[in-house]
Amino acid sequence: FYPDLPKGYQISQYQKPLCQNGVLEIPNPKSQIPKRIHITRIHLEEDAGRLQHDPSGEFSLVDYNRAGVPLMELVTEPDFTNGQDVRAFAEEYQLILKYIGTSDADMEKGLMRVEVNISLTKADGSYGTPVEIKNLNSISAAASSVDYEIERQRKLLEGGGEVTKETRGWDENKKATFSQRSKEEAHDYRYFPEPDLPPLHFEDTDIEIIRKSLPELPQQRRDRFKTQYNLPEADTELFTADKTLGNFFEHVASELLSFDKLDHLERPASEHQQRLYKLASNYTITELQKHRMASGSGNIKITPESFADLVVRIFHKQVSSSGAQMVLEEMFKTGVSPEHIIKEKDLGQVSDSDALDAIVDAVISANPKPVEDYKKGKEASLKFLIGMAMRESKGKGNPQVLEELIKQKLS
Repeated sequence: FYPDLPKGYQISQYQKPLCQNGVLEIPNPKSQIPKRIHITRIHLEEDAGRLQHDPSGEFSLVDYNRAGVPLMELVTEPDFTNGQDVRAFAEEYQLILKYIGTSDADMEKGLMRVEVNISLTKADGSYGTPVEIKNLNSISAAASSVDYEIERQRKLLEGGGEVTKETRGWDENKKATFSQRSKEEAHDYRYFPEPDLPPLHFEDTDIEIIRKSLPELPQQRRDRFKTQYNLPEADTELFTADKTLGNFFEHVASELLSFDKLDHLERPASEHQQRLYKLASNYTITELQKHRMASGSGNIKITPESFADLVVRIFHKQVSSSGAQMVLEEMFKTGVSPEHIIKEKDLGQVSDSDALDAIVDAVISANPKPVEDYKKGKEASLKFLIGMAMRESKGKGNPQVLEELIKQKLS
């Protein structure tokens, strides 16, 4: 009996699920081989309303707004060892839902919920008494509640106590679980067929059509980014978790080659291409993300073409690192091309030895003491002279070219 469903009972596919016997792989900290979490079933059922109990205990209120809304419930096998496993599984599952367009899976908006059942393994390998934790409003809370409950049950059993089959809640402030009510047995649910719903049947061809319509999934994207762009794991993970940013990087990567006068994409990517991809990835993750976060908006005014243009200019030292940051900031605000900004603000980097020769001569002449110290083997003096030359060139001199010129003149 459900007081929070107007008709008094809940429709569920519990006994006849559409999906069963699945697997989702998660990272395994102890091995290169992923850990396999087995999925018992995925079934549909209708959501119940929300009960609000008055602290006095004299009455309860029912919010029926979500009652009867269909939801999808995924049930796993007990393959988890700790809270980190729970976090990894929930995050990967959340990503999959987003990638296939099923849901935004935003837990703060109630679009995804996590409930966990914890029981410790006995000496003979069997499972102990299970405890369920409900009303978890974040993946972090789910992971923390599992670790807490494992430790609580372990201490209880080591002290000679017994674990009670119950439903517990999670107190985010205390970082602890608390008892809510005793747990029903399966027979208390009293399952019976819903006469108004006809049976559903799928042919293998129906399933194959669905399979072929699936977009690229998160793990496929990780594998492709790693092989196609040779990016480090941290970069790949970020571009997978933030699909918008990952898509932007991909568009930039495809434009890099045309701006760098390369008209085809080699397989595997050449060392030159890999360096370009890595530079583009660095500026996307650090500088672009910095402005994106500061603006509080996920929108990116900069076109992939303009961003690729800037990356190639940085790569060929046509603009310094500090100058590139100034250009990117202006690009983010206005969407103007890097070429226009560099010319307007005179931010082009000078790499011509002849153009920098007079500046180096002036710096050496004006700083006899650091020059003498460098000749005695003090490398710090070289950095000082380069810094002075950069100041004389108003930040436009290529530091590598300046360093080579100073070394040549003092050798």
